[in-house]
Amino acid sequence: MKTIFTLLVLLTTLTFAQNTEIQGYDIGDIATDFKLKNIDGNSVSLSNFNDAKGFIIVFTCNTCPYAVAYEDRIEALNKKYAPKGYPVIAIMPNNVKTKPGDSMKAMKIRAEEKGFTFPYLMDVDQSIYPQYGATKTPHIYILESSDRGPVVQYIGAIDDNYKDASLVKTKYVENAVDALLNGDSFEVHKTKAIGCSIKL
Repeated sequence: MKTIFTLLVLLTTLTFAQNTEIQGYDIGDIATDFKLKNIDGNSVSLSNFNDAKGFIIVFTCNTCPYAVAYEDRIEALNKKYAPKGYPVIAIMPNNVKTKPGDSMKAMKIRAEEKGFTFPYLMDVDQSIYPQYGATKTPHIYILESSDRGPVVQYIGAIDDNYKDASLVKTKYVENAVDALLNGDSFEVHKTKAIGCSIKL
């Protein structure tokens, strides 16, 4: 009897864990604010950006080849859209014990090497990425500011070719942000994020 009870508890726990993993924001949800440490030692929240029309939230890291392949494109997004009111905010979600190459020190070095102009934050206790439902690095969430709070308008990939920026046919993030800035509707609100799994 004890064995059956133990198995039931274990199965319930596993089911709950699996369900927790797949939960996260959907299109139209309001994203809650966060307070995470930036590579400069300061804490950063969405509320710090008083004049933002929205945000390009990027879950990314130093160690994933997919994330590295997108670094220049993420920087280009910030340079293009931050002045228009949609800054990039990058969040490193990995457990640094599992991935020492994603430590705060390594993040600082990488940001200096690449000349990042956006905040590069660490999700130290890994509490923020599950709220969003992020599973990959990189994984993008575009938020639009509203009276109700930041509304999730796009979830997924940056574009349709991680291997070669010159061969990209559809720029999902740019198309979405351009449409939001112009007050237009757009068709693609969700795509599949291509990248490495977030390390626990």
